[in-house]
Amino acid sequence: MRLLYAIGMGGLYCLMWCASLFNVKAKKWITGRKTPVTDFKIPENKQTVWFHCASLGEFDQGLPVMFAYKERFPDAFLVVTFFSPSGMEFYNKRHHCVDLACYLPLDTASNARKFIAHFKPKDVFFVKYEFWYNHLLAAKRSGSKVYGVSSLFRPTHRFFKWYGGFFRSALRLFDHFYVQDQRSKDLLAGIGIHQTTLSGDTRYDRMIAVRDKGDSNEILADFTYGKPTLILGSSWPVDEDTLLTSLLELHKRMKIIIAPHDISEQHISAIAALFGNEVVRYTNYVSSPENQVLILDTIGQLTSAYRYATIAYVGGGFTGKLHNILEPGAFGIPVIFGPKHERFPEAQLFLDREVAVEVTDSGELEELVSQLLKRKTEIAEELKLIFQENSGAAKKVVAGLKD
Repeated sequence: MRLLYAIGMGGLYCLMWCASLFNVKAKKWITGRKTPVTDFKIPENKQTVWFHCASLGEFDQGLPVMFAYKERFPDAFLVVTFFSPSGMEFYNKRHHCVDLACYLPLDTASNARKFIAHFKPKDVFFVKYEFWYNHLLAAKRSGSKVYGVSSLFRPTHRFFKWYGGFFRSALRLFDHFYVQDQRSKDLLAGIGIHQTTLSGDTRYDRMIAVRDKGDSNEILADFTYGKPTLILGSSWPVDEDTLLTSLLELHKRMKIIIAPHDISEQHISAIAALFGNEVVRYTNYVSSPENQVLILDTIGQLTSAYRYATIAYVGGGFTGKLHNILEPGAFGIPVIFGPKHERFPEAQLFLDREVAVEVTDSGELEELVSQLLKRKTEIAEELKLIFQENSGAAKKVVAGLKD
């Protein structure tokens, strides 16, 4: 199986190289990995800790643990690796404590040995998903302690299938898993992995920190001033198309902020054309009483925008790729999302606690918005409780580490 895995890694690289000829993201994936690992300098008197995050979302999830780790071990040299270009491009837009960030080398045995030999990490943290076998094996053989943070497992994962022996062997390289839910803990126990702690989702800690930081935004404050505001956060085209009829009605009586997942000029122009003279882009904002729709045509403003909204529709629920509903939840505003959210336990929690509702077609949106606005004070109080109950995951992780 290891031979097949090695062949698969070679196939992945070939696939990405071919795609890089016409795809910008694939090109960044290839070129970003050309820097030899030995070019990255480490202070001689520092002990390295390594966090791996697939992309920006996992980086946000890992940040509370990084800060807590730095607080306990202030002299640690914190290295973060990313699989995806979006993590490398945008992590610096976050308030962070990272000393060095780079792409994770392709997961070959040779690359992994070189990476671990160079950085010599004392502790290794893999955030949520992605379990790169060769890097895990090299870290374990070098004497590093290996931890899973905010790990989340489902019965459909290959680790729990009859053919998953090789993939299960990667999980057995971990010294401890800090899991998000009881189901994950039970699934791991079912394959003989008992070194687990039910710590919860570190994103709650992350969003509490963002909320309490209190960053302001003059453009968003001006646009939303004195008006109820609906925000579409990280909306996909299917979200926008499904809800279009209601949006064309709702924008007549409330402000609307649209933060599309796709911020290409073609897509932004298509959205803007729907609302005529009542739409304005964030990047060329001019205050006007005619402004009813604001398009966030840039990266990095969505979390701030939730602070100024009255109600949020979070995208991805029609594709099974629901965006982070904890972002609006942290600011105490009701949440709406599409029907495909089985992979996201926080979605079911929000539904059970009646702070969120599910929408299946455009005809429902107007009525749902009206209902949620009537309950906004009650929902804000319930969301405050939810975040209080689920905070502290990062401290649980770091408390379990040895000096």
